[in-house]
Amino acid sequence: MLIHVLKSKIHRAQVTAANVNYEGSLTIARDLMDQAGFVPYEKILCGNMANGERFETYAIPGESGSGDIVLNGATAHLGKPGDRLTIMSFTEIDVTHAKFWKPRVLVLGEKNEVVSERGV
Repeated sequence: MLIHVLKSKIHRAQVTAANVNYEGSLTIARDLMDQAGFVPYEKILCGNMANGERFETYAIPGESGSGDIVLNGATAHLGKPGDRLTIMSFTEIDVTHAKFWKPRVLVLGEKNEVVSERGV
């Protein structure tokens, strides 16, 4: 049997911009995507810690080292620069492996720098 488990998470990502005129998605600085284990166009679930909004979209890579976290398209209405997001992706694994599973987790601080990571 397969079950869904957390694959990757970026916790406390600070929104740097919102662009309602873009077609959609969440831009994440490429180095943060790589470090967290997200791949371009991967489906993600986001929770906005400032207002409680939760939404699904997909990740697109931004400029590496920029710290960019940009709400694009309709998601631009669900937050504003300065809000903190939890960005998550999930995978399916066999239930027999679930008790040993460790997701990759980044916790971000000021200017979206990594302050801790686990599961790598």
